[in-house]
Amino acid sequence: MMPHGKPPKVVRCAIYTRKSTTEGLDSDFNTLDAQRESAEHYIKSQAAQGWTVVPARYDDGGFTGGNIKRPALTRLIDDLERGDVDIVVVYKVDRLSRSLLDFARLIERFEKRGVGLVAVTQHLDTSTSMGRLTLNILLSFAQFEREIISERTRDKIAAARRRGKWTGGPLILGYRVDRERRALEIIPEEAEVVRLAFELYLRTRSIGLTAKRLNARGFKQKKHVSKAGREVGGRPWDKNTVHRLLRNPLYVGKVRQGAELFVGEHEAIVSLDLFDRVQQGLTERTTGRGPRKGRRPEHLLTGILRCLPCDAAMTTSVVAGKAGRKYRYYRCRKQVAEGCECPTGLLVADEIESAVIAQVKLLAREGTLRERIAAELAQVDGAKLDTAAEHERLTTRLAEMNAEAKRLLGAFSGADVGGRLLAGRLGELETEGDQVRRRLGDLEVRMRATARATSDAERVTMLLDAFDEVWDALLAEERRDLLHALIKQVGVDPEHGTLRLLPFEPAIVEPAAPAAANAPEARP
Repeated sequence: MMPHGKPPKVVRCAIYTRKSTTEGLDSDFNTLDAQRESAEHYIKSQAAQGWTVVPARYDDGGFTGGNIKRPALTRLIDDLERGDVDIVVVYKVDRLSRSLLDFARLIERFEKRGVGLVAVTQHLDTSTSMGRLTLNILLSFAQFEREIISERTRDKIAAARRRGKWTGGPLILGYRVDRERRALEIIPEEAEVVRLAFELYLRTRSIGLTAKRLNARGFKQKKHVSKAGREVGGRPWDKNTVHRLLRNPLYVGKVRQGAELFVGEHEAIVSLDLFDRVQQGLTERTTGRGPRKGRRPEHLLTGILRCLPCDAAMTTSVVAGKAGRKYRYYRCRKQVAEGCECPTGLLVADEIESAVIAQVKLLAREGTLRERIAAELAQVDGAKLDTAAEHERLTTRLAEMNAEAKRLLGAFSGADVGGRLLAGRLGELETEGDQVRRRLGDLEVRMRATARATSDAERVTMLLDAFDEVWDALLAEERRDLLHALIKQVGVDPEHGTLRLLPFEPAIVEPAAPAAANAPEARP
């Protein structure tokens, strides 16, 4: 018993409050104030024990409990590390964190500094073993509730999109939102700009030119007033914004959910035929099969011809002769840019192109390139099998870890040690799960790369087989595209009589690295 007249030791109590959204925070008495008031009343009830409120406020309004990246919590931890706090008081434990792993790490830091945690509405005190066990149980259910709410919200949004409903997002040009029906309505004057963008792209086959022509006509991106009263948008067009507009299925009256499209409740701005033709053009440019505007199609080697003495690309040059006749040449880009002496000089385009075509025909007849591609494709197939096997194994492992985590959340030990082991094992599962998911992402990138390599190699083999038959029937632009598909680079050095072709090679994907380096095996 404390001797008469001796004051109790001062216990400095820091009150932490949090709210996930900013709704209502501007009112005179909000939920953060209510949380703080409850904590202050509790601290006053412990005045006989020397409890006193730290003057500093630690309020996080509009911050999720799913992570600890919060300004007030950061300040609290800093003060705690300096020894300015003895007890942290919260309204409920989930105000501090809803993540079991984050909470376990916070409690570990609290314990190192001898700082306790009190939840005023849950009669929780971490200074006792039962309090720490109760803490683990409460937090597990808080995290479970958060995940269930997130899953329900995602499922609700997905179901609404499958029914064609607009579920929110950035406002796009051509539509306004009917707040009562929560649906999109067409703005006629903006819809005309959208249709013009689609038509301009079909005429120019160039995203850059489409952006320039929209800007030249004075059209801007979507402009609206935000909830804060600020004007947002209204900027000039660029390639990225035009590309997003042309790819948006909302303009054809559809709603995207994952990889699928569903018929929307809103009215379309462009026709399905116009939209599909634009998508085909964009896809062809992405895969390299579409026409390349801005280059002279009659120059077959543009982009692949290099000057070997200068180790520089060669650019095109056209010289006008008598009677309007034009003569085509290739010249070293380094000489053009720097004015240096180049032994290659001007190359007559017809002569160098004829020499390259003759070598390609020889490659097609000999079959050596075809055989090499077949051998390399065998390596690609091997990489495919290895990658697919590891992907299947890791997918199974991830499912096992998820199942184990659910079992742990449903079973608790009656001892303090059990609660600690539970938090530790869940932390291990979360860390390992992150590693496995990262590795699965790497494997999926690798699988897409091997699929592209196979497709490219099969296409080149087909072109080689039919080269002699189709060459004479092709247009200039088609001939250039065919050469670019078969030849990676052409090096030329006329002074030494060198013409070196670097044929197409499949993008060989290296075998997957051992999974043990990235994803630990299951523990026995």
